[in-house]
Amino acid sequence: MANSKYEYVRLFEQDQTLLPNTWIVVRVDGRGFHKLSNHYEFAKPNDRRALDLMNAAASHVVRSIADVCFAYGVSDEYSFVFERNTQMFERRRDKLVSTVVSTFTAAYVLLWPQHFPSTPPSPPTSVNADAGPAPASHLDASHLPTFDGRAVVYPTTANLRDYLSWRQVDCHINNLYNTTFWTLVLRGGLSQTGAEEHLKGTVSSDKNEMLFSRFGINYNNEPDMYRKGSCVFREYETTAHDDDDKERSNAAAAAPLMSQPARDDNEETRSSDVPEPPLSKTQQEKQRKAKAKAQVVVRHLDIIKDDFWNRRPWILLSGGRPPPNKSVSVIQS
Repeated sequence: MANSKYEYVRLFEQDQTLLPNTWIVVRVDGRGFHKLSNHYEFAKPNDRRALDLMNAAASHVVRSIADVCFAYGVSDEYSFVFERNTQMFERRRDKLVSTVVSTFTAAYVLLWPQHFPSTPPSPPTSVNADAGPAPASHLDASHLPTFDGRAVVYPTTANLRDYLSWRQVDCHINNLYNTTFWTLVLRGGLSQTGAEEHLKGTVSSDKNEMLFSRFGINYNNEPDMYRKGSCVFREYETTAHDDDDKERSNAAAAAPLMSQPARDDNEETRSSDVPEPPLSKTQQEKQRKAKAKAQVVVRHLDIIKDDFWNRRPWILLSGGRPPPNKSVSVIQS
C-alpha cells in the first residue's frame, strides 16, 4: 500500500487475537430462517433435505479448512472447532469468523439446487417425513439464506466437551418439543396456538407419553439425525467400525439422551491442556497429506459420553492431528 497522508486511518483498525492454547469454536447461525423455511415450505418439524444441505455445507468447510478438526450441527446452526494449536490468520477473530461464515454460506447457496430440486418429492408419510411441498429449485433474491457467526474460546478440553454436550442436549430438548408440537398440529387437529398452550408445563416424559399414547409414535425410533444432531469430522483407518456405535445406540434407544449417565472425567479420556511442541516442516507436510486423504464423514452419534472421543483420539487428544506413525487410508461409508 502506497504511503499517503491518508494512511493514518489504518490506526483505527484493531485486530482481536484469540488466546493461545485454547479451543476456538466458530458457531454459524441462520439469520431469519423461520421466515426462510416458511417461504420455501420446509417440512415440519424436520426437513431432511434442509438438514442434509446444512451437513453438506459443513462438510465443505471441514474439507476446505484443514485446521477445523470437528463440527457439530443441528437445525440452522453449526459449530466448527479449530485445532487447539491453530495459527490460522495468527488467530485473529474477525478473519476466522468471516472465513468460516463465508465458506459455509457459499457452499449452502451453491448446493441448494442439489437438495431442493424442482421435481416434486413423494408425499410425506408421517409428521417427520423426509419430504414436503417442493420449493423452487432457484433461490429468490428476496429470500436468500444468510448466516452470522461468532467465535468463542474454551481454555480446557473439559470446557469444549461441555459446550458440545450442551448443544446436543439442546438438540434433544428442542426436537422433542417440535416433534410433539407439530404432531399435535398436523395430526391432532390443534392450531399452533392451541398446541403451544397444550404443551405448557410439560416435561420430557409427558411429551414422550403424549406421542406414544395418542399417536403411536415412539420418539426413540425417530431418526438419529433429528434427535442427536450431526457430527462432521475426518475418519481414519485406525477407527473401530463406526457401525458399532449405531448398534449400541439402537440397543440403548429406550433411554432418553438427557438421562444418559455423565461421562467419566478421568485423565485418560481428556486431551492434555499443556501446549504441544511445534511441528517440523516435514511433520506438517505429512499431516497435510494425511488430512487430505482422510474421508470427511457425517455421523449422528452420542458425543456426551466418552466412547465417541476414545475411538477418535486425534480429534481432541492430538488437536485434530492424524494418529502418529499410522498409515491413513480412506474409509468407505
